[in-house]
Amino acid sequence: MRNKVLNKKKYPPMCDYCRFGRPSPDGENILCEKKGIKEKGEKCRAYKYDPLKRVPLNQPALADVDPSDFEL
Repeated sequence: MRNKVLNKKKYPPMCDYCRFGRPSPDGENILCEKKGIKEKGEKCRAYKYDPLKRVPLNQPALADVDPSDFEL
């Protein structure tokens, strides 16, 4: 249970999703509490996954439905 990831999907370890990382004001780098300034795609040994920082993929648009499909 130590390294359990939600939804059983594996997400690539990146500073963007790290518990210790914060986006910098310029938006190009990550400010890490443990290692200092890091680039977005990097990771370090202090990496801890934070599921609240991951932006989910967009949901597909629903198909148009005929009202006749719901008639008995």
